[in-house]
Amino acid sequence: MQVPNRNSRDKLIFALDLGEDIDEAIAWVDLLKDHVGMFKVGKEAFTSFGPSVVSKIIKKGGSVFLDLKFHDIPNTVAMASEAAVKLGISMFNIHALGGKEMMERAVDSVKNTARVMGVAPPVLLAVTVLTSLDDSNLEEMGFKCSTRELALRLAVSAKNAGVSGVVASAQDVIPIREACGEDFVIVTPGIRLDSKVAGDDQKRVLTPRDTITMGADYIVVGRPIRLADDPVAAADRIAKDISKGLR
Repeated sequence: MQVPNRNSRDKLIFALDLGEDIDEAIAWVDLLKDHVGMFKVGKEAFTSFGPSVVSKIIKKGGSVFLDLKFHDIPNTVAMASEAAVKLGISMFNIHALGGKEMMERAVDSVKNTARVMGVAPPVLLAVTVLTSLDDSNLEEMGFKCSTRELALRLAVSAKNAGVSGVVASAQDVIPIREACGEDFVIVTPGIRLDSKVAGDDQKRVLTPRDTITMGADYIVVGRPIRLADDPVAAADRIAKDISKGLR
């Protein structure tokens, strides 16, 4: 597993779900590759541009977090994980709610594929509870526990299945860190600065500094950088906030 770098910029992942065409998306890579540590390619970008967006980012010198949240029967997720490793990405995720067998099969697929290719395996993460959901949403879906309780249970299940880490809300970092240990990777989306952004659907958010202080290894930021008047300055501001959290 690739070890998280302590450099503040390396801990910042930019959500690259944007662009009318692939050239516009890659222009963001050119703009930000010296200011962030990784580019997140999610469902929007991958569906629009296909695997070529991943290869273009890597050719530009960027690292990729493939955020497709695989969630299916174990064999399907194992095969999808094999394909993800072959793309040369640095990190990708599956859904913890897919169950222990699904996660174990994904772990085995990642290790075996990386070994055959002679490369370091990417960091495999399990998604716990989306940051757009709160306790009332879980109640509507029939869950009899809070978002924090569910996130913790899923994180422990992921660790027991051999998964490298989780994607979790900043508000869930401390209990997950305590339960899963210092080597367990925690990636946190839903990061915001001082003000809300237009069209925001995130509910459980914190600042970069607070999130890193609590023990997150990486943070994912999209709109606060993308919608800023000066995206580079916004990324640098977040990196400085991360530095404060590291101290």
